[in-house]
Amino acid sequence: MSPEKLLHLASKLEGELHLDNTYRTLYATDASAYREKPLAVAFPATVQDIKTLIKFARLEGTSLIPRTAGTSLAGQVVGAGIVVDVSRTFTKILEVNPAEGWVRVEPGVIRDELNMFLRQHGLYFGPETSTANRAMIGGMVGNNSCGSNSIVYGSAREHLLSVKAILSDGTEAEFGALTLEEFEAKCRGENTSGDLETRIYQATKAMLSHEPTQENIRAEFPKPSIQRRNTGYAIDLLLETEPFTQGKEPFNFCKLIAGSEGTLAFLTEIKLHADPLPPKEIGLLCIHCETVDESLRANLVALRHHPSASELMDHYVLECTKTNIEQSQNRFFVKGDPGAILVVEFTDHTQAAIQERANALVKDLEVNKLGYHYPLVLGADTKKVWTLRKAGLGLLSNIPGDAKPVAVIEDTAVDVADLPEFIREFNLTLEQYGLYCVHYAHAGTGELHLRPIIDLKTEEGNKLFRDIATEIAHLVKKYRGSLSGEHGDGRLRGEFIPFMIGDENYKLLEEVKRVWDPANIFNPGKIVNTPSMNTFLRYEPGQETPEFHTVFKFSQAGGVLRAAELCNGSGDCRKTHLTGGTMCPSYMVTRNEKDTTRGRANVMREFLTRSPKANRFDHEEIKDAMDLCLSCKGCKSECPSNVDVAKLKAEFLQHYYDANGIPFRTRLISNFNNANKLASLLPGAYNLLFKNDFTARAFKKAVGFAPERTLPLLHKTTLRSWFKKHQQEKLKECKVFKKKVYLFCDEFTNYNDTPIGIKAVLLLEKLGYEVVVPEHEESGRTYLSKGLVREAKKLAQKNVAMLHKLISSDTPLIGIEPSCILSFRDEYLDLVDEDQLEDAKKLSINCLQFDEFIAREILNKNIEKDLFKDEARLIKLHGHCHQKALSSVLYTQQMLSLPANYKVEVIPSGCCGMAGSFGYEAEHYEVSMKVGELVLFPTVRQQPADVIIAAPGTSCRHQIHDGTGRDAQHPIEVLYEALR
Repeated sequence: MSPEKLLHLASKLEGELHLDNTYRTLYATDASAYREKPLAVAFPATVQDIKTLIKFARLEGTSLIPRTAGTSLAGQVVGAGIVVDVSRTFTKILEVNPAEGWVRVEPGVIRDELNMFLRQHGLYFGPETSTANRAMIGGMVGNNSCGSNSIVYGSAREHLLSVKAILSDGTEAEFGALTLEEFEAKCRGENTSGDLETRIYQATKAMLSHEPTQENIRAEFPKPSIQRRNTGYAIDLLLETEPFTQGKEPFNFCKLIAGSEGTLAFLTEIKLHADPLPPKEIGLLCIHCETVDESLRANLVALRHHPSASELMDHYVLECTKTNIEQSQNRFFVKGDPGAILVVEFTDHTQAAIQERANALVKDLEVNKLGYHYPLVLGADTKKVWTLRKAGLGLLSNIPGDAKPVAVIEDTAVDVADLPEFIREFNLTLEQYGLYCVHYAHAGTGELHLRPIIDLKTEEGNKLFRDIATEIAHLVKKYRGSLSGEHGDGRLRGEFIPFMIGDENYKLLEEVKRVWDPANIFNPGKIVNTPSMNTFLRYEPGQETPEFHTVFKFSQAGGVLRAAELCNGSGDCRKTHLTGGTMCPSYMVTRNEKDTTRGRANVMREFLTRSPKANRFDHEEIKDAMDLCLSCKGCKSECPSNVDVAKLKAEFLQHYYDANGIPFRTRLISNFNNANKLASLLPGAYNLLFKNDFTARAFKKAVGFAPERTLPLLHKTTLRSWFKKHQQEKLKECKVFKKKVYLFCDEFTNYNDTPIGIKAVLLLEKLGYEVVVPEHEESGRTYLSKGLVREAKKLAQKNVAMLHKLISSDTPLIGIEPSCILSFRDEYLDLVDEDQLEDAKKLSINCLQFDEFIAREILNKNIEKDLFKDEARLIKLHGHCHQKALSSVLYTQQMLSLPANYKVEVIPSGCCGMAGSFGYEAEHYEVSMKVGELVLFPTVRQQPADVIIAAPGTSCRHQIHDGTGRDAQHPIEVLYEALR
């Protein structure tokens, strides 16, 4: 299609239409194995925009692919037409009726955020996918999503009351429950939106009134006892309504629309049933089993006790959680190395009632000799267990190499009573191919997510992908199960539907599609008439993975490209500030896929794989995608696949600069330490220059800093100069210390935050520690943040050489600025050469943030509380991003709780938005401040003057000052001032 036609279309839209390569790359994949570049990407602003797009598609012979969060696993939102993303614009909760128990929303409302809203009305939308903190209602309806609690709440279909939709002829229709009389009236063309809607009712009546057709549907579709069933269009469920089966529920096309994957109509409004809030108390009985088979037999016992969920994690999933920074902290309930853990959830009004029900189940299990350890997790800790279970999908992609757990047979569902035998046969089938499988998810409803390990980059892997799908389809058919329980057919399972339900029933599905969408506009090639399931894959058979000479080591992933390929598209990076966490601050502001961890990894993967250039990093598209990355490192811990975009960005920038030169501002910022060293000769003159409004503005304009920003000033002396004098004074005292510690004199504390460094030394000495400031280089943080990785590497090597013999568990290296000291534990390990690696590893273990050291000494009973004042103070603490990603804010809480009456509350903020130089740069200033306004700034502004605002990061404190006018203190200052 000519660009002129698309540009003409763009001019008619109130929203946006993107034709550029970046956006087409971003939307070429979802969370599945598939990849196909779309024609364009649209962000409609209004219903009229959607109508305009439909008309264009109909006239020009193209298609529309509705999309929300893009977390589908069967390729539902991948295609060659125009992707229509409503996740940024159709996000309103329109109406709620607590008395009648329903809510009306637009398709871009996030499931968890809907429940945050409903809670105040005493309501709850039950279906809960593992992606619930970013999954949107439109996608949940399209896929007929279920979740871990479907034992109680069923699927989205059971909650879908009515929808407003635009049909393929551009007319607006509303579908909901109809009496028999209303149904007949619609068939006569009364109260319909036009001829198309009338034909839809007429064709459905003719199709499902035919007695042999009814018998065939009932005989061939999955067993009615299977709760999770997404095989084709749900005509089997439409059949069980009043027009066709006497005494059944009223007819409602919503049964068909749920699970139709956007192939029949374009939804604009969705009315959902909402239940009363569940009982407030939750308990999880975590049944440890030796084998998966044992856990499945335990599941049948557990179901007799009426749990609200019964979820499985096998040893492969549990093993992956050991190496994930965030999830390793959620393993507190795991004992040893079980073959599988069955997590059984009970909800009740009291913990005592839960304990009683759990005890009864344990007795039943012991009688049946099932399980060997039965911890009961209560209260807030239950969230950690569910987080561990839900992280399974992303964690699995961390397996090194090109062979990965593949979504191909991951959604099979059978009658729960058949599940143990089905899984036994399933695994025997895989053994014939020399494969093993990961097992996790919804044992309580007869569905496990089963992922064999396959290398789709090889011809053999591509063939195996199809062979395994075919074999398992036959097995599922044997048990009269559903090939899809909740993930949908998409383009993955569509071609197996004729086999699963028979050719005659499949023809009915084709007829449904033809009647609803005669021009094949809506999401073609999904459910019916799908391309071969092993075509249009993200990885092509025989595809080579090019090797790159990089500055960072990416050996753990198998190279920089494989580090980008770790992203499996699960979209955890699309959560918002309401969910919490750090990843991904720029997306939280822009709500743009380009600004997600997933988007950045996808763009880098695309060009490193397919670029014709000698320097494959030399692409503006990658630079554009990386532009708003704040290098917060939230993704390093919060992404289940540990995709470290900060590291990828730094490596990319180094190679991009190799091709295009280093900008002046980049050189200036990265040489921050050298510039300050020179300026510290005349700190008064420097400060006068940058305090003066005229000269400061001139400087900011010249280098591209935001005029609204205040500039960091120099202290009258450096920390090193002060410490030399202080050391001479100490010699006179002849004081005996209980322990020696080394203080890392970082480049920010040395020149700008000197008073904090001074208080750190005095505080440590007061607590009985001898402080030594060793000779070392700057940390290299400014070089890392600006992508001058080779310079950072030199500094890392020098620091390791200078410090590794001094530092030990008895004489640790303590840091004040988190981003500097944590470099030893993070980037340095990937920067030093192999001959220094062991030294770097040993050094890294004993490089501690100040609060980590104090917390450790408190634990060892080396610090007494009576050294501190008794007055009551409230502290609001904002943690540093790198601290949250690589360590924990908990240590700061413990340190600041040393004074008996100090109360520490962590601000539930992610990144502050400053991120080193990011917030200074004129083009990033607006985003920087919007990040601060998400949680941090409003929280700080609400605090009375006597509340202490604490933040360990120098950038964070600067951002708080510029955004709120409040001065934040380093936790060291707070504790020092609390000394008696």
